[in-house]
Amino acid sequence: MSAPFSFPSDAAAPRRALLPLVVPPVVLEGRTVRLEPMALEHAPALAALCEDDIFTHFSVVLRTQEDVERYITRALGAAERGTERPFVIVERETGEVLGTTSYLDIQREHRTLEIGWTWLGRRAWRTRVNTECKYLLLCLAFETLGVMRVQLKTDRRNARSRAAIERMGAKFEGILRNHVLVRGGVVRDSAYYGVIDTEWPEVKARLEGFLQQAG
Repeated sequence: MSAPFSFPSDAAAPRRALLPLVVPPVVLEGRTVRLEPMALEHAPALAALCEDDIFTHFSVVLRTQEDVERYITRALGAAERGTERPFVIVERETGEVLGTTSYLDIQREHRTLEIGWTWLGRRAWRTRVNTECKYLLLCLAFETLGVMRVQLKTDRRNARSRAAIERMGAKFEGILRNHVLVRGGVVRDSAYYGVIDTEWPEVKARLEGFLQQAG
């Protein structure tokens, strides 16, 4: 078998093993939350959380159980195709559903993925929940799945989300202008951030510090 072709200029470029990225359904346990594979049975609990304010900068607005069922069905279809892996966020102490988060845009050949479609019921705002979810997902991505890069993106105007992403140590990579149409035709510019594998130890330490402070 012949060796992979490369140009002389590739000699000093970083390399990663050519191994396919496969993201199986898993349960992730933190101190406060448990991330479970999303299923249609979660629709009533998620629908009970839905308020318009939650989705101010979201691509869609979920209001009814039917909306949530369509949301879940789409995500499960993407999971079947291997491009997404959706989770429901559950409070460990009570078993109460708090919201959702997902791996998106799973690139099997390039070993990259995105964390997104994260939304929380109002009770979980300004708690350790979102930080712990990001920590669990990033640990799995970098330490078990061996991803090369994790991407995060949000509406350019979503100051709260951008501040949270920057606080965790993700690097701002730019604005994709006129990126998508959301909420019935609104033009959205998307702010892109990333964490690469060589940056993960620093980001991990930051997140662990925040979680320790949160008690």
